Amino acid sequence: MAKKKIENLSFEESLSELETIVQNLEQGELSLEDSMTLFERGLNLSQVSQEKLKNAEQKIQILLTKNGNTQLEAFENEAESNNTSGN
Repeated sequence: MAKKKIENLSFEESLSELETIVQNLEQGELSLEDSMTLFERGLNLSQVSQEKLKNAEQKIQILLTKNGNTQLEAFENEAESNNTSGN
């Protein structure tokens, strides 16, 4: 089966494939050539995933700045809010 281009994978798909690559490399049953090919794909997946994370962080910062909120606030679970406000 042909592998998808790295750029077309979702962040979650990239992480899943990275986990599979690490498991395959740790088993040590691949030829040197196959190991090098997997290692190279793993590096590329890692770089693209890091870029996606960086872009997501930048988008969050932009949204927070637009709303006048330059710092992240602690997440409060809605169920906890209802329990504490009813007492």
